[in-house]
Amino acid sequence: MRKEIRNPWTWIPTLYFAEGIPYVIVMTVSVVMYKDLGVSNTDIALYTSWLYLPWVVKPLWSPVVDIVKTKRLWTVSMQGLLAVGLFGVALTLTLPAGSYFWPSIILLGIMAFSSATHDIAADGFYLLALNKEDQSLFVGIRSTFYRAATLFGNGVLVFLAGYLASNYFKGKEGLETSWMIVFGVTAILFALFFIYHKFFLPYPESDYPKAKEGKDKINEFFTAFAEFFKQKKIGLILFFLLVYRLPEAQLVKMVAPFLKDPVAKSGMGLSNEQFAIVYGTAGIIALTVGGILGGIVISKHGLKKWIWPMLISMHLPIVAFWYLAATPPHEVFDIGVVVVIEQFGYGFGFAAYMVYMMYVSDNKYKTSSYAICTGFMALGMMIPGMWSGWLEEQFGYENFFLIVLATAIPSFIATALIPLDENYGRK
Repeated sequence: MRKEIRNPWTWIPTLYFAEGIPYVIVMTVSVVMYKDLGVSNTDIALYTSWLYLPWVVKPLWSPVVDIVKTKRLWTVSMQGLLAVGLFGVALTLTLPAGSYFWPSIILLGIMAFSSATHDIAADGFYLLALNKEDQSLFVGIRSTFYRAATLFGNGVLVFLAGYLASNYFKGKEGLETSWMIVFGVTAILFALFFIYHKFFLPYPESDYPKAKEGKDKINEFFTAFAEFFKQKKIGLILFFLLVYRLPEAQLVKMVAPFLKDPVAKSGMGLSNEQFAIVYGTAGIIALTVGGILGGIVISKHGLKKWIWPMLISMHLPIVAFWYLAATPPHEVFDIGVVVVIEQFGYGFGFAAYMVYMMYVSDNKYKTSSYAICTGFMALGMMIPGMWSGWLEEQFGYENFFLIVLATAIPSFIATALIPLDENYGRK
């Protein structure tokens, strides 16, 4: 018998853990894998940045998920497709040396579209399956398990790849085998998610295909789109959304190569196991704590008071990365301190960006407007990330970090010019 209501604890933790894993694999774990397998920084940054595209255009096809079939079916189907994609990436690593790159990138691209679609469906399903009280109650639980997925990807999966390569599979072929096993294990995990959620997700009465309302949905989408772009100073708002994270967009694609490259190349020479602990665990925890603290101070004093300290905290730690590159070698503990400071600053500063997206989405069509903002957010990460690898290979890590720091100037200009109410964000 189909149950319309199930205990949220039986499906919310697993659903949001499943939502976070493919994103972190596509965006971060793939970078570590390609670095291990000898792909150049230029190619890593360019092609993995293209994988942001589904999140850029996600707002454009979100109405389709509303109109066609149910959110439950979309959610479960995407998990099955992600399991197939993960298994496919594992198989590409059995191909002859050098021939795995394009097949794996294509499969990661399919996973990215599946993951972005899963985001739309799962978040919509959450709203349909819970009453207002439970929606508020479980918002912290869902974000916690999403963060746990990030720790699992950057921490456990990368550590496992390094451990297997260090202890069981040696050399270049050993690295390929280790990553094949990692992707195979994750594929099995997603197959289990698919099976579990097929049987344990509830069947909310309000979760039905909106095909009859399709025309209204599409009209509403375009109305919401127009409403967003009618705002005063929309050019400055879009400029801010695109450049606030400009330095971080370049930095994030080169952190893993920098931490893993040998000291002779001004890298830090970390193993996968060390990287998993330093960046994938300690760094993610610091990022989370920074974000929580950022939300707290904004709620107490308002966004306008804190936006400048947050902007500075996001970009100033880049100086510490420059110092590491300019004065190698360094102890793992020292590298970890820098990573924790940078990730904490990024989390703290990113809180301002998230609240500002809410500010410019505060209209009749809040959900659609916020989705448009997230599209520009992803675009602001995608384009700078593309050139970051080429920039590093042309100038080296030391100069790369200085150049990235200089690109913070547009962020400061945009922050000085954006419209912002004095007390927005304060309780």
